[in-house]
Amino acid sequence: MSRRMRSYYYALLGALGGLFGWQISDRLGLSFSTNLYLSELVVGALVGLSVGVCIGLTEGMLTRNPVQAVKSGLFSGLLGLGAGAIGLPLSEILFQFVGAGIFGRILGWALFGLLIGLAEGVVGKSQVWKGMLGGLLGGALGGFLLESAHSWLADPLAGKAAGLVLLGASVGAFISLIVVLLSKAWLEVASGKLKGTEFILDKFLKAGGPAIAIGSSPLKSEIVLPDPDIAPQHAMLTGDGVRFTLKDISLSGTYCNNKRIEQASLVNGQKIRMGNTELVYHEKR
Repeated sequence: MSRRMRSYYYALLGALGGLFGWQISDRLGLSFSTNLYLSELVVGALVGLSVGVCIGLTEGMLTRNPVQAVKSGLFSGLLGLGAGAIGLPLSEILFQFVGAGIFGRILGWALFGLLIGLAEGVVGKSQVWKGMLGGLLGGALGGFLLESAHSWLADPLAGKAAGLVLLGASVGAFISLIVVLLSKAWLEVASGKLKGTEFILDKFLKAGGPAIAIGSSPLKSEIVLPDPDIAPQHAMLTGDGVRFTLKDISLSGTYCNNKRIEQASLVNGQKIRMGNTELVYHEKR
């Protein structure tokens, strides 16, 4: 899926996460204790778990990589659980004792979004700070929309449902949007089953950083291309801080601009072919 459509799907899955979180907390009962903060902790944890899992699943689902989807969903869900358990009681404390009013609650939800963005940055292919920035902005906007929905809708349950859906959508959309706007390098699939999909490479550009494998196996490669003519691990990308070097490790060969290579430095617009799949390398200076 293209980088532009990524934000749409991140928003959609985030909204579903908010909806699931509301449904779970509603069915279990919105008041878990006479202690307001303990109740807020449990509700926040449930909402955070649902939003975190759904946003974490998104990248793996878009790239048809079930291993990444499960790993990202679990990790993001656990961080989301912690984020909600911290963020919602914190927003209530700021609201009740510091006199921050609605801004206190918005700050709590901003922290919630930041931690969701942290999880996405850790398991994704962009730099961690970009996910955190997107989550922070999305959480702040989503928190404002959530608190506003309470006053717009007369029914408190409807207001909570609408607010959590808007919160999840905002966090998901901004995490993706910031990553897309600030991305420096990415691979676009120009042909094959994943045509139009773009893999962001920012995390792997720095010198001494981890190499990234391209291949057909989700167990052996970080960038997975469902093509029977591509080896489980077909090629490796290594960054030096300025550019990427592509190294072929297959028997069938890797081609750059229709020339078979053993190793090549990538430049903007370069075409890469593996099996029956063609990719285009993009970078922003």
